[in-house]
Amino acid sequence: MNLPPLSLYVHIPWCVRKCPYCDFNSHVGNDIPETQYLAQLKLDLAEDLNFVQNRPLRSIFFGGGTPSLMSGEFYNELLRFIESKISFHPEIEITLEANPGTTEVARFKAYRQAGINRLSVGVQSFQSEYLRGLGRIHSGGEAIRAIEQAQNAGFDNLNIDLMHGLSEQRLEHAIADLKQAIDLGPTHLSWYQLTIEQNTEYFRHPPKLPEDEALWDIQKAGVEVLNDAGFSQYEVSAYAKKGRAAQHNLNYWTFGDYIGIGAGSHSKVTVIDKPNGSEYIQRYRKTRTPKDYLLPKPIFRVAQEIIAKEDLGFEFLMNVLRLNQGVEETMLLSRTGLDISALEPQLSDLRKLGLIKNIHLCTTEKGHLFLNSILEKFADI
Repeated sequence: MNLPPLSLYVHIPWCVRKCPYCDFNSHVGNDIPETQYLAQLKLDLAEDLNFVQNRPLRSIFFGGGTPSLMSGEFYNELLRFIESKISFHPEIEITLEANPGTTEVARFKAYRQAGINRLSVGVQSFQSEYLRGLGRIHSGGEAIRAIEQAQNAGFDNLNIDLMHGLSEQRLEHAIADLKQAIDLGPTHLSWYQLTIEQNTEYFRHPPKLPEDEALWDIQKAGVEVLNDAGFSQYEVSAYAKKGRAAQHNLNYWTFGDYIGIGAGSHSKVTVIDKPNGSEYIQRYRKTRTPKDYLLPKPIFRVAQEIIAKEDLGFEFLMNVLRLNQGVEETMLLSRTGLDISALEPQLSDLRKLGLIKNIHLCTTEKGHLFLNSILEKFADI
């Protein structure tokens, strides 16, 4: 087993309003304790530095919640602190999620000056009727202005988040959203189908979603529009211009390591202790609520486990098979310590069925449609 690339995730847990479809760790906050939260993030990171193991950071992702509720000064100070503790790769990608209803041009400029070089704007739709149903606080016009302001502030690596399959959404409306987003000139599009998650308002009061046939028509038409515009699909719901795939997300899907700081953040780290001859992969989670996270002497790490060797094959495939191009078989050994024979006879059976490609851990076009069924084959290895 080798040490994989390392990323950092920073969670900002506050929002102006909780969206009815959202199951992320987000909390409505009117008076955000920015200074106190910054201090806790520094303490949190300091406790995890032993997991760095002399690796540079390849990417940083500020997610939420709504990270764009925080000031440019907050990110400037936090990034300087992070860099003082962990070296940055020369081509580090630093992404911030922004909501159109919480930004203006001065804030975008401050984010860019702080060192953030990639922006992900949560639009979801440009149409008023769908934005209202999704509980969004911005209008379509505000979304367009926010994206243009971000580009004017120097963000030339920009993702737009869009949903399709919305309540009673018609094909032409879904494609109109997609074309509007493309016209704004992003380098990356996250275009994903609305799903109903537990612990959400939509789960308690489900909206009327399009039928499966209509969803498939939207998917087919949308992929054609994206391809014609020069966007290539590299993951289940991610499309990018050439050379603009999200490096942070690629690290997740190739079973890389990531340290998570902030309320409710998750981590996955590889530990190689050569003096003791031990190697293992560990997951852990941070305390969830801002109230507990901001205590004077918090216990940041509240749940942790070492991934059992018999589960590593499934965990690895659950990530890499999301990628359209998959990975080389040799990555299984370098990231988990398992030989490819550990995935037999399931791999051979799936290749005979035409669901997995030969000499490559990648689904075929047919297999991509049955990804969950494929993963079930490895769940009990």
